[in-house]
Amino acid sequence: MVTAENKFADFLGKKGRKFTPERQDILGAIFSLHKHFDVDGLYEMLRKRRKNISRATIYRAIPLLIESGLIKEALRGEPKITYEHIFGHEHHDHLVCVGCGKIIEFRNDEIEKLQEAVCKKHNFHPVEHKLGIKGYCKECWAKMRH
Repeated sequence: MVTAENKFADFLGKKGRKFTPERQDILGAIFSLHKHFDVDGLYEMLRKRRKNISRATIYRAIPLLIESGLIKEALRGEPKITYEHIFGHEHHDHLVCVGCGKIIEFRNDEIEKLQEAVCKKHNFHPVEHKLGIKGYCKECWAKMRH
């Protein structure tokens, strides 16, 4: 069974890089989360675990983790870029509340089929897509209406 650790170690080896203890700690912290994360939040988590890893080390690890296929940039345009781990997870899209920041993940097969049809119609070969819809969650919408 391929694990995130194996996949990252193999990826780094092919690039002539080492799977350092710092990279192991960063990967472990990311995969202990079950939500989106940003560099500052990851840094704080590692500090609480008494790991002496700099923000610069995290920033250098992020592109490697993306290139290896373990994480992806989830949302851009927020105050901070957020990421999520994707290894072992199905593709999904996002609803983002502009009131409270809540992120709702969803998957819709009809949307996926429509995107495939559009690509086929234009003889386009997709490698990635992101769908994010900004609006208000039920709670924030109710507060605004009263």
